[in-house]
Amino acid sequence: MAALNIAFEAPDNPGGMCPPNGRPIDLVHLARQTMGDKALELEVLQMFARQARASMKEIAETQGPARAAVAHRLKGSAQSVGATIVGAAAETLERNPANAVALANVTAAVVEAENFILKLCR
Repeated sequence: MAALNIAFEAPDNPGGMCPPNGRPIDLVHLARQTMGDKALELEVLQMFARQARASMKEIAETQGPARAAVAHRLKGSAQSVGATIVGAAAETLERNPANAVALANVTAAVVEAENFILKLCR
């Protein structure tokens, strides 16, 4: 059990795009969603990481309304696990799918969240 508590401390992440609490994933929100089941939290985060990576590939291959639709799906899944930065960046891209800065922000947020999830899973 101690290992799970250690795993859920904030990983080192100097200079990243983290919210003020130091985490790209709101672990309190995630715990509410999973009723505190740490194993389920890890499983959900791993599924989110795979889905986010697939979404980024799809976003890179699409444009216009199709890109906005993928960004919308990414926003919803990010919000459900507490990846608030990913959700906000995806919402911006959804509103303006041709915006290169919005695309870069989504990419950076997804990478940041993936790195955080990988650190939790080790």
